[in-house]
Amino acid sequence: MRDLVWDGYLNARDLGGLPTPLSATGATRFGRVARGPRRELLTETGWRDAHGWGLAAVVDLRCAHEVGVRDGDPVVAPETLDAVPVVHAPTEDQDDPEFRETCFPILDSPEYWRHNWRILPHLVLGTLTAIADAPHGLLVHCSAGRDRTGMISALLLSNAGVAPAVVAADYAESVRVMAGAKSHAPHDRQATWGTDEVDEWIALTAPIVEDVAADVDAAFATIGADAELRVRLRGRLTER
Repeated sequence: MRDLVWDGYLNARDLGGLPTPLSATGATRFGRVARGPRRELLTETGWRDAHGWGLAAVVDLRCAHEVGVRDGDPVVAPETLDAVPVVHAPTEDQDDPEFRETCFPILDSPEYWRHNWRILPHLVLGTLTAIADAPHGLLVHCSAGRDRTGMISALLLSNAGVAPAVVAADYAESVRVMAGAKSHAPHDRQATWGTDEVDEWIALTAPIVEDVAADVDAAFATIGADAELRVRLRGRLTER
């Protein structure tokens, strides 16, 4: 089952179970990488649920100022939080002038993805390296688990041989789940969207995601990821 039921935690999915010719099973492996929103939403029960899935590490894609508890977040014991190692590997430098000018107006659209790794390739490379170095049972998350997490998930899945249309469908699922969710990210217009707005958005953006996935070789070249790193990342989702 791809949808992960972790208490307090919307939009959690295993990247396993998607068809690919590069896996001996014909599909990406379960239990290797999960995607989700900010981990501060997990309750004590949610952390136990995540451990039951096999959670062993977290790669946090957010900028430093985004990390931490907000009003309304569940109270969780410090020892629960300390039990899982977290690597902070932001994909964005929000102080970078070109990133601000180019990407800020489109941060909730996959239109910004190519700009992100063009302007800040070293950051995206650092994120991918952290994922390759992490143990199985890895949670990758940002704030809503939709945009930055969607970008990294698209790179991982397409590199593992998942078809562009399937990669786009995975992105679309996060849009649907998080639309209307309560304050998962500041100033997120999608938090107020209904079904019609979501359907229009997916019709507009799914082709962008498909184009990115179909051109994954160019993406990794721009990022500066070498063949060895790509093999390691692919193996996370395809090898025994």
